Amino acid sequence: MSPVLGEYLYLVAVVLFIVGLKRMSSPKTARSGNQMAAVGMLIAVVVTLLDQRIVGYTTIVAGLVVGAAVGAVLARRVEMTAMPQLVALFNGLGGGASALVALIEVHAGAADVRTGVTAAASILIGTVTLTGSLVAFAKLQELVSGAPITYPGQKVGDSLLAVGMVAASVMMIASGGVPAWAWAATAFAAVLGITRVLPIGGADMPVVISFLNSLSGLAAAAAGFVIDSNALIVSGALVGAAGLILTMIMVKAMNRTLGNVLFGAFGGAQEGAYGVDSGRTARRATPEDVAISLAYARSVVVVPGYGLAVAQAQHALKELENELTKRGVEVRYAIHPVAGRMPGHMNVLLAEADVDYDKLFDLEEINRDFPHTDVALVVGANDVVNPLARDDPASPIAGMPILDVDKAKTVVVIKRSLSPGFAGIDNPLFYLDNTLMLFDDARKGLTQIVDAMKDV
Repeated sequence: MSPVLGEYLYLVAVVLFIVGLKRMSSPKTARSGNQMAAVGMLIAVVVTLLDQRIVGYTTIVAGLVVGAAVGAVLARRVEMTAMPQLVALFNGLGGGASALVALIEVHAGAADVRTGVTAAASILIGTVTLTGSLVAFAKLQELVSGAPITYPGQKVGDSLLAVGMVAASVMMIASGGVPAWAWAATAFAAVLGITRVLPIGGADMPVVISFLNSLSGLAAAAAGFVIDSNALIVSGALVGAAGLILTMIMVKAMNRTLGNVLFGAFGGAQEGAYGVDSGRTARRATPEDVAISLAYARSVVVVPGYGLAVAQAQHALKELENELTKRGVEVRYAIHPVAGRMPGHMNVLLAEADVDYDKLFDLEEINRDFPHTDVALVVGANDVVNPLARDDPASPIAGMPILDVDKAKTVVVIKRSLSPGFAGIDNPLFYLDNTLMLFDDARKGLTQIVDAMKDV
């Protein structure tokens, strides 16, 4: 392949990355945007392998077939509730691949200062991303506890790991790329990635996933400088910037700072935590009670949460929407930025059930409408509708923007129990006079409501 043709193809790949990322900003165009970016990456990978004469055509085709087969199986078999875990693994593999590229270049021979610095950056960031993502996967998959896990003297221990990591990197650069120092830096970074994510609780995993996604992009960009690949630099920078922007949106939605998330050991869902009051009584409702409230409403706002994903209840919710629409009821969906276990989780879940994109509204768009809403239907959500965040300055979630469902005329909450959410605190919403509690699995409860509504 001629160098000129290769550069033009790289340019096409970069354009596809940028346009694809832009189209991912809207649910209506996200699918095509993802496909465009995938085509761009395919072009970049094939051109790189051919241009550098790394492998032959047979190996390229074999790799594409195997990779496509694995991807197709994962896409079809991984359930929507496990999508955050899959994204965590993707982040980790991306970071690990970038670190491996840099390590190979170090082993190839002496490097100048510029190559040494960028190789060190790729190794450190990529390795931290790899091990940190594996811990995030284990927490989400409940292979380890979702509560913060710390060890005695962790601040000192993590500081020593960071110093050792930086020192080994400096020695690698100063020595012109001695592999032993590169592997020492890798070892320190691998342990630091584990010890930094273990203390972060389950409530903060969406932020961690987004931040690790950003790190995987930065590692790729650094690897691009190491091997002089413009396509890798641009694609890594795009991922890094997009991930960081999303991370800041997430921490703002939680009224937190990124430093507090990474170093605050917040988010363990523990029974008996702040604000739990078992002395109050919630108004228990039957599916028939809820069906009547919904059938005679003019406007309904649905607030989906992780419980909806766990119960795989999105299709039952769509059936309820269809039934209400037939009766002339306006149905809309309120999506909190941190609903579910990763950004956009609820949007993708509802899209799977063919919910109209135009009916999805974010917090800023929908909050002002709750005082004029007849029924707010909360399905499997908890912390994102907890009034303590708004009304109690002493609450652990004080200041976190919430959906003001308590201001609706009637609130219906479908939840298995009164147990706290990820933040580990009780929710006063469940005990308000205008709240009805339907204690059931989300899918079963919604199905029963639809059946009862046919008799109303």
